[in-house]
Amino acid sequence: MKIVEVTDPSFAKYGRVIEGLDTAELIGAMEKTPLPADVVYEPSEASLEALPVFGVLKERLYGELPIQVGYCNGHNKKLNALEYHRSSEIDIAATELILLLGQQQDIGPDFTYDTARVEAFFVPAGTAVELYATTLHYAPCQVKEDGFRCVIVLPKDTNLPLDCAHAGGEDGHLTAKNKWLLGHPEGGLPEGSPMGLIGENLTVD
Repeated sequence: MKIVEVTDPSFAKYGRVIEGLDTAELIGAMEKTPLPADVVYEPSEASLEALPVFGVLKERLYGELPIQVGYCNGHNKKLNALEYHRSSEIDIAATELILLLGQQQDIGPDFTYDTARVEAFFVPAGTAVELYATTLHYAPCQVKEDGFRCVIVLPKDTNLPLDCAHAGGEDGHLTAKNKWLLGHPEGGLPEGSPMGLIGENLTVD
């Protein structure tokens, strides 16, 4: 599939590159986080939240809302699923990586989404991007065989377990707090996960 730089104008409908944010400390701390053979996601990581940049992220980028700083690391080359939130997500590439993105507006009334609409963006190491609330996304993809590491910043409690059952329509795609999921049948998701992606399970190979 075609992969373009995150600085390409086509990225503007999905988000923006955040200028002037010092990511050096975060990237240094990320070197101590796990890098498994599959993918691991940790919503909140104390070692990252203890850094001075936490205050900058909270005050400047989230308007003083409570936030969490975690990570998504591992080895991945496939789409597998797409998710969205009711809020922007900040991704900071600790290594170079690829983001596979779509738009919530293109989800059909039957809550299906054609993966042919997905676009791929290369994010250089050290780059911070904001993904808007309407941007469909999932785990990053690796550029090199040694995997990827990515800092994930979101409003506090996002992606934590739900307090009650949800079913029907969009509500049936709520799989964690502030997380609506469309899975691919070939994505290897846990049994019972809501599906919705139609077409090819895209790969960056």
